[in-house]
Amino acid sequence: MRKFFLAVSLVLTSFSVFAVNSSHCPHSCPSGTPSSNFVVFRAPYTLSNNATTKFADWVAYRIAPDTIQGGRSRNFRADPLLFSSRTLEPDDYTGAHAQIGTDRGHQAPLASLGAFSDFQALNYLSNITPQASGLNQGPWNILESRVRGLVQGGGFNEVFVQTGPLYEFFFAELPGANERHTVPSGYWKVIYTNVNGNIQTAAFIMEQTTPRSSNFCFHQVTIDEVEARAGLNLFPNLSGASTVERRTGFLRNDLGC
Repeated sequence: MRKFFLAVSLVLTSFSVFAVNSSHCPHSCPSGTPSSNFVVFRAPYTLSNNATTKFADWVAYRIAPDTIQGGRSRNFRADPLLFSSRTLEPDDYTGAHAQIGTDRGHQAPLASLGAFSDFQALNYLSNITPQASGLNQGPWNILESRVRGLVQGGGFNEVFVQTGPLYEFFFAELPGANERHTVPSGYWKVIYTNVNGNIQTAAFIMEQTTPRSSNFCFHQVTIDEVEARAGLNLFPNLSGASTVERRTGFLRNDLGC
């Protein structure tokens, strides 16, 4: 079975010039990643793995009332669909919290997608990055909670999210890693809703050095800025994307800003 999935991934890599379609990406998934990236499709998320950094360039997921469940275990392990040369293993994170102050941060959040029967796939290290504890447990965590709130009484039946890393300055290296990797300098997150054709979005960028006490609302940016800094086209098939991507403020009140 492992060989079958790997064969599929190589086909996706070879033909990466074509749009990547997924139920987690309402207007096709982000484009602009290296042609060597490996796209992984799973029920809770879709991601694009980068063999050079060892992390996903983007992760896309859909949150709905029936995807949310807290209290799930965090059994971290290497992604069985990826060659070991493309991803990290649990031992690579040894000493990371003590020496560089990072957690194993989920890109697709466990609490938002824990109701999936294969929720353990959220703990694969392909969906994990070394995220500064202050950021992971502070404003990033609060933002993810507010996004869940959009479908927990916030008036939305579903919310689509894309998230990923930035590499704009050197932050740290994993002290226990025995292979080359690049720890992100920051992260971006874009939230998308569409209610009867009324598209609302919000975009955020936070650096690893963001203080735990920082208000996530102060980190709102345009989608255009995310795309420019990440080198991606986030909604390649969205009609009228230029209008949506250059504005801010939508979903601001819904997120509590």
